[in-house]
Amino acid sequence: MTPRYPSLLQPPVAFFRYLGVGHPDEDPLAPVAAALVDGVTGVACDVHLTADGDPVIHAQPTLRTGWRRRPLAALASSQVPDGVPRLAELYERCGTGFDLAVHLVDDAAVARVVAVTGEAGGQAGARLWLCSPDWRQAASWRAAAGESRLVDATRLRHVDEGPERRAAVLAGAGVDAVRLHESDWNAGLCALFHRFGRLALAGPASHRRQLDALVRMGVDGLTSEHPDRLAQTLAERSGPGRGPVGGA
Repeated sequence: MTPRYPSLLQPPVAFFRYLGVGHPDEDPLAPVAAALVDGVTGVACDVHLTADGDPVIHAQPTLRTGWRRRPLAALASSQVPDGVPRLAELYERCGTGFDLAVHLVDDAAVARVVAVTGEAGGQAGARLWLCSPDWRQAASWRAAAGESRLVDATRLRHVDEGPERRAAVLAGAGVDAVRLHESDWNAGLCALFHRFGRLALAGPASHRRQLDALVRMGVDGLTSEHPDRLAQTLAERSGPGRGPVGGA
């Protein structure tokens, strides 16, 4: 039997990967609400600012309007179609009892996202994860991030200095977690980051066998566009870890 290694977070967070795309005549947040009802404990999405500084959820920084694509940063929030939800609407629709991993590339968006979570109240601020593809950028957000967690969202092949050195650097810089593609992870790598007190998050996985394997490795968060598979994995495998964490 494959051993089960403990995660630092018990149970690990199950993030539903939400693309923020919906038909204007439909409730774009219905998939998120349904996923949370089904047992998913987190949401992962991309957030961009409009021209008037309103954080909106959309997978791309541009939006098709008519025959062309325009940057969201060039559109006022009133010009954004109803099918693209505002971040504030996510909390209005779904409450604050879930983790939210927000992928950002714009430094200016950090303060606005943190402000929205503060206005939402409840657990929103403490359960916010701010993700950047550059750990240095993530570290620069520490003062503005408040009680939220910072995440280095990268790929193992981009960690030129090696994972142990990266883990030490993240610990020193106040970056709380590393997010790697699901195929990058193994139990030893999870243990390494845990040894430095860094949380291990896994990028999108499509199949139950992948999700099950990630939980056995000891990841602290897993992501999928399939909320039913996430919820099933969490329900079946979120008990205490039984195996040792090598090197801890």
